[in-house]
Amino acid sequence: MLRWLLVLAFWSLFVPAAALVGFPWTFLSGKVDFLYRIAMWGARAGVRLGGVEVVAVGLERLDPAQSYVFMSNHVSNLDPPILVPLIPRRTSVLVKKELFRVPILGRAMRMADLVAVDRRDRDAAIASVRAGAAVVRSGLNMTVYPEGTRSRDGRLLPFKKGPFYLAEEAAAPIVPVTILGTFEMQPKGYFGLRPGTATVIFHPPMRVTDYPDRDTLISAVERQVSSALPPERQG
Repeated sequence: MLRWLLVLAFWSLFVPAAALVGFPWTFLSGKVDFLYRIAMWGARAGVRLGGVEVVAVGLERLDPAQSYVFMSNHVSNLDPPILVPLIPRRTSVLVKKELFRVPILGRAMRMADLVAVDRRDRDAAIASVRAGAAVVRSGLNMTVYPEGTRSRDGRLLPFKKGPFYLAEEAAAPIVPVTILGTFEMQPKGYFGLRPGTATVIFHPPMRVTDYPDRDTLISAVERQVSSALPPERQG
């Protein structure tokens, strides 16, 4: 628990300091790249401080000039600060709409092209998919967790359809991602952090047009993500 408290303390101090430096420049310049780089540095530093080593596999499969929709399994709070800094170029993510109401932070998130999501409202959820597709078409990546929540036992949960609507509307390739090791270090419900190694596997990109229908596409992406998991966790 002390290790995780140390990481949280670091992020608690880092965020306001980064905001103090990054927000003025972002608002004056109208560009969010500097603030994004600071945030990614902070995410990586916090993970290292917690005793987590990160190994990336398969990044050479990606075209740096191409925008992708990254779809990953999700078992731990460690997954976002481990995965997002590895993604080439800037990526957008889906964020609870309530956070956009926070002064200054909300403005910065809009400038970063993060997408507000409200799963309780079907019309709002559809609007979020369309907004996300527009962000990808503008040249950014999108990172989503298609299970919709963290798996409590590490087994792969069924994928939601929303992220696949987004990829289809954006006409963007999907990159299946498998994260290994974070379940052992910090499973859902465990308020602590065990040191270890997280391996992030970027599978070959998949074009949505190569599949006859959405259900076939979803099954194919599930199989790719699942293929690198231990047999007992393959869903």
